[in-house]
Amino acid sequence: MHRRDFIALLGGAAAWPLAARAQQPANMKRIAFASPAVKVADIGSDPNFSTFFEELKRLGYVEGTNLIIDRYSAEGKIDRYGDLAREVVSTHPDLIFTTGSPLALRFKAATSTIPIVALTGDPIRQGIVSSIARPGGNITGVSVDAGLEIWAKRLELLARAVPKLVNVVFVGRQVTWENAGGKWMREGAQRLGISLVLAPLGSTINEAEYRRIFASIQRGQVDGIVVSEDGENYAHPIGSCWLNWSSNWAFPQFILIVIRRRPAD
Repeated sequence: MHRRDFIALLGGAAAWPLAARAQQPANMKRIAFASPAVKVADIGSDPNFSTFFEELKRLGYVEGTNLIIDRYSAEGKIDRYGDLAREVVSTHPDLIFTTGSPLALRFKAATSTIPIVALTGDPIRQGIVSSIARPGGNITGVSVDAGLEIWAKRLELLARAVPKLVNVVFVGRQVTWENAGGKWMREGAQRLGISLVLAPLGSTINEAEYRRIFASIQRGQVDGIVVSEDGENYAHPIGSCWLNWSSNWAFPQFILIVIRRRPAD
């Protein structure tokens, strides 16, 4: 099974622990929805997660009728992940849903009994499961990472779109830049003759942080930007930050590629 087929459908993945634990569907069940960055008040309306809630309804789990959804957020503060995971686990929900490999790993460390559904990168390379076919344990979910090769492929696509591509900025966390995927991307840049540099995001990732990053990029010194797939990037309008930043500049060949996760169709 290919990594990108880790679980075919997010809603179905979310439903299996509920179905397994609920002999009587009318009983009230409780999901803890933990986001690394999306504000608690915005989780229900965030279009990135609409499929999740719609699929639960289709399967007969209706919030307020037979389902309680407790919403949590680290608000983009990476150093809060551990405390957030422990807080959620202490409430003993029937299921934990989260996004992003770093937060998923915190939940994996915090409980071996509560079912966890996670939207992540490569689950094997990042230590979330040991096998795609038989993940075992209490964690399942969706992987959007097609393997290390995809990191270099993203630059190749950008180079095809911008034939004279020379200078590219990677906007992401330092740990993402230094991991295996980041290494593949840097090696791909060398093969393509592209100068690739990191614009590191700080420990608190929010719209102000993106504006700081874009403001630091010098005019005339960049041909393209690649934004990492870190789960925190779900919460903030990166595209609008870039549009505001570049609105007074003439960039006929400037392209912003946002590498992001999205629920399964």
